[in-house]
Amino acid sequence: MHEFDLIVIGAGSGNTILTPELDDWRVAMVERGEFGGTCLNRGCIPSKMLVYAADVVMQARHAADLGVDVTVDGTRWSDIVDRVFGRIDPIAQGGEDYRVGLDNVTVFKGEARFVEDKIVEVGQVGLTAERIVIAAGARPFVPPIAGLDQVGYHTSDTVMRLPEVPGRLAILGGGYIATEMAHVFEAMGSAVTVITRRDTLLRDEDEDVSRHFTDVVKDRFDVRFDTMVGSCEQMDGKLTLELSIAGHPRTEQFDALLVATGRVPNSDQLGLAATSIAVDDDGYVVTDEHLETTVPGVYALGDIRNPDQLKHTANAEARVVAHNLAHPDHPRVVDLWPTPHAVFSYPQVASVGLTGQAVRQAGLPYTAAVRPYSDTAYGWAMEDTTGLCKVIAHAESRQLLGAHIVGPQASTLVQQLIQGMRFGQTVDQMAAEQLYIHPALSEVVEQALLDL
Repeated sequence: MHEFDLIVIGAGSGNTILTPELDDWRVAMVERGEFGGTCLNRGCIPSKMLVYAADVVMQARHAADLGVDVTVDGTRWSDIVDRVFGRIDPIAQGGEDYRVGLDNVTVFKGEARFVEDKIVEVGQVGLTAERIVIAAGARPFVPPIAGLDQVGYHTSDTVMRLPEVPGRLAILGGGYIATEMAHVFEAMGSAVTVITRRDTLLRDEDEDVSRHFTDVVKDRFDVRFDTMVGSCEQMDGKLTLELSIAGHPRTEQFDALLVATGRVPNSDQLGLAATSIAVDDDGYVVTDEHLETTVPGVYALGDIRNPDQLKHTANAEARVVAHNLAHPDHPRVVDLWPTPHAVFSYPQVASVGLTGQAVRQAGLPYTAAVRPYSDTAYGWAMEDTTGLCKVIAHAESRQLLGAHIVGPQASTLVQQLIQGMRFGQTVDQMAAEQLYIHPALSEVVEQALLDL
């Protein structure tokens, strides 16, 4: 049995908790894959590098609207992939090499499994520590479809490293991963079919945003709404899917299949049943406001405890855990409100706070306003027809309840609204007590707020 001061399970955001205050601690770091976790290796960063290349293609397609004749002669997929992972893979390896080179850190490569509250096994090696951090992340959910395990389907873990662009790509799912990858592969030359059991894409977004986004992209992607996949099989190098479209059976063939039906926490792979560490009905590790689990001294952070599964929340949680490990007598409370998110499809979607349907369900008195990008001078300059900004305010307190933006730079434009919410400004203060640069695109936010 190897004794340590701290065991860290997962070298994604978990790798960031080793601040200088812990330099004299004996630390065991357990990682079964690449250092850097999902975000660096198969999530946020590589996907957005691919998205940016796809954005350039889309800008070229629409350049004629501006009087600029531009053509895309082709896309060099292998060069694009090499650019992405040629930068990322050395970073992951460098992170591991750095930790291995530290005198106070021992890296264990392999699966971690608890055998008691404070004992973890990696292969045949036993580790124990009074303080443990669980940062083991999440993985793609693969639905139980007949024959799926017999065909070469892809998930977000593998699809970005495809050796070539599929001629015809089926994407199962209608959420953020599905729509981002649909954007990437259609721009790169695939004929993309999106298969969703819902009646709109991005169904968890604000209802106006979901409908608007769906209307914008449904002519670009072949979207099959109200559709279920009954079975799949490999035939003559093709994937054959048995579909049920609004109850009507249909068989179609594709060159590749991406399963993008959500993500699940990895808690079921850690042997937590042998411990007193509680998980909820969805498999997320339960923590208190200090991010301590039901076992004192054991903390959890990131996708394994937070259903939002966002890198910026995981980073914030890691900072709280790092502090609380070093200063147990003065612990910090995790505070992630308000939590924003973005979808980097084309157009982008960004959101913070409550959706319109959530406000109504809560019975809150509210007022809402929607402004299109085309109402602004910069929207004119862009000839934009896709962008809009929706803001929702409490009718009495005048606090911003939610903000939802679709269109270019949405993930940047929403930041000023996040800040206003966080620091308690009313929508009237946000609208009138600061200057908005003219003719910047941020004027769409100003105009929406003024409409409230």
